Amino acid sequence: MTEVGHVSSVSLMEIDRFNREAIYRQVAAIIRAQIRAGELKPRDPIPSESSLVGDHGIARDTARAAVALLREEGYVVTMPQRESFVADRENWPKE
Repeated sequence: MTEVGHVSSVSLMEIDRFNREAIYRQVAAIIRAQIRAGELKPRDPIPSESSLVGDHGIARDTARAAVALLREEGYVVTMPQRESFVADRENWPKE
């Protein structure tokens, strides 16, 4: 995974378009793994929908669904009219 400023980007090589798992779930899994590994720390911004779309050729709805899944799980918080950030650890689901 590459560093873009202080925001890690999701590597296209990790998205398997032939996998039965939906692409938005794959993208969410990659970002979730970055969070769990400490590559993205609480309060760090996650890659924006626009960067996911532009860098990796996925649909905006796919990027939006990945972020929404992470938000539902408690890993991400989205600020209205701003970016999405890694949530504080106490909001993450227990392993």
